[in-house]
Amino acid sequence: MTERPTKIVADLSTGETKIIPLTDEEMTQREADAQAAAERKAQDDADAAILAGLKASAKAKLIAGEPLTEAEAATIVI
Repeated sequence: MTERPTKIVADLSTGETKIIPLTDEEMTQREADAQAAAERKAQDDADAAILAGLKASAKAKLIAGEPLTEAEAATIVI
């Protein structure tokens, strides 16, 4: 079994610090935060791949002299 994660609590008025195991609620929140971050990263990666595809398509069409879609044009407007 793995050891439970801990947190450091510092009381600045006394200078005392304590190392305390996370509560069940904190563990649940930590897991939920990690899942949400993983989902955000996956969405960001998918969005970046779509944008890269649009840019590549726009570049190829510009070189070939073909008309761009609105989405492709939006990727090159500065």
